[in-house]
Amino acid sequence: MNRLCCVALVLVLILAGSGTAANYVFERSVIQGVGYRSHELVGQTAQGYSGQKIVERISGSGNFYDRTEFELSVNHNTINYTQEANFEYFPVSYQTGTYDKKWQDRLCVANYDAGAVVTEQYTHAESLMKNTEIKTAGDSYLNEVNNSGIEASFNANVIGVGHIGWLSKDPNPDSKGRHFEVGRSVEDVTGVFSIEKYIKLSKNESTTSTIDWLPCL
Repeated sequence: MNRLCCVALVLVLILAGSGTAANYVFERSVIQGVGYRSHELVGQTAQGYSGQKIVERISGSGNFYDRTEFELSVNHNTINYTQEANFEYFPVSYQTGTYDKKWQDRLCVANYDAGAVVTEQYTHAESLMKNTEIKTAGDSYLNEVNNSGIEASFNANVIGVGHIGWLSKDPNPDSKGRHFEVGRSVEDVTGVFSIEKYIKLSKNESTTSTIDWLPCL
């Protein structure tokens, strides 16, 4: 009987561990080659319009090198993202068809706990070399200091169209359900250019909502 109890306890522990395994995600990838590429990354630490969110979409044809690290913790309410990438556009043809699409890389990270969102987008890119690092964290009983916010660093050289923006709003709505806008910045460029930008948006209060009041810029 004791042996059966021990076996049952081990099974319970294994099942409990497997049930919480998806609360933490880590991915490291190196993708390089010549051809057509389409990629999508989506992550969130909480349901609805709360917690941390990240959405990235990449597509294009030509030569590409992309080294990315992505870490998401539901319990710590954090997302860490770093990317080193180099894209060069030209059409490619195979027996399956011809692929002719200039590169686009769209990234949006939202922190509903801090009322902060950061957007980095490049489209119609003939050449794109970039280094991006983003850290976003919300309040959690596991964190040593509950100071929610986004910290982002962008460094890019581009031939194409670029868009970088950030938005900061008070997470707590007023009596009419509106969120006070603390500040925003939007940078749009077209042509041959380089961008180097560091952004830090933080707040130590949190709230939840059923309405998406923090859109990507």
